[in-house]
Amino acid sequence: MEKRKRRRWVAVLVIVALLLGACGPGGRQAGETIRVASKDFTEQFILGEMYALLLENAGFQVERKLNLGGTPVAQQALLNKEIDLYPEYTGTGLLTVLKLPANSDPQQVYQTVKTEYQKQFGLVWLEPAPMNNTQALAMTQEGAEKFGIRTISDMAAKAGELVMVGPPEFQEREDGLPGIRKVYGDFQLKQYKAVDPGLRYQALTSGQADVTVAFGTDGEIAAFNLVVLEDDQGLFPPYQVAPVVRQEVLDAHPQIAEALNPLQSRLTNEVMQRLNYEVSGKQREPADVAREFLEGEGLLSK
Repeated sequence: MEKRKRRRWVAVLVIVALLLGACGPGGRQAGETIRVASKDFTEQFILGEMYALLLENAGFQVERKLNLGGTPVAQQALLNKEIDLYPEYTGTGLLTVLKLPANSDPQQVYQTVKTEYQKQFGLVWLEPAPMNNTQALAMTQEGAEKFGIRTISDMAAKAGELVMVGPPEFQEREDGLPGIRKVYGDFQLKQYKAVDPGLRYQALTSGQADVTVAFGTDGEIAAFNLVVLEDDQGLFPPYQVAPVVRQEVLDAHPQIAEALNPLQSRLTNEVMQRLNYEVSGKQREPADVAREFLEGEGLLSK
């Protein structure tokens, strides 16, 4: 009789253990997956991998949807509930998504996008990183000295002597040439060479261009010791990065914020320039670069 009772208790304990094993952190059912996406360039691949690795480390199952496309594609995928989160930039949210006027105050821009995204879309901005992947213009040290250029005002004054290289859309963007001309005067360049973004720095360093369109965390800035021209009239808004998450997903799994927020303070311009160059310059895999950084920071177990 006692043996039968013990067997029954053992059977009950086995069933309970199996049921508990089917749940993840916070009672999350196995099979429920957090879908992490990214846009279609190097920095986004690295950040997307970081988010995915941290969530997996916290016990979540993760489906990667990296290299999804540009901002409109990623934003719509969130609204369509096809993804759960991706890294976005405050300046992009302000200008491209919300269509609001530019603002150079980082805290104001963050609070604006945080408030409006929640109100309009049911999306939550987690904590922003100090890094600023702002639109920028850069020159080689030699070029800057030759033309006596350190600011965008200097560049505008000598535009007729300069060849600029950059992506085709920079000729149309409100924070591209039209915006620069609006703030810095209606200058005319000697030439604008529209190229694939991956060819910008090659054109600059080989002498085919004098100025390149850049982003504040491009790895090539540090690697080639480039001069980033000072935006002395405050045209470009800040582009701090943060995870943007669907509200209902975050409500169901608040551990997402607990897993991702500790990363943010570590992402400075210098850090992202270095990590980006590991991929774009040294041709390493974004997943390897992301894991190595997180382990080095103690955010991921080795």
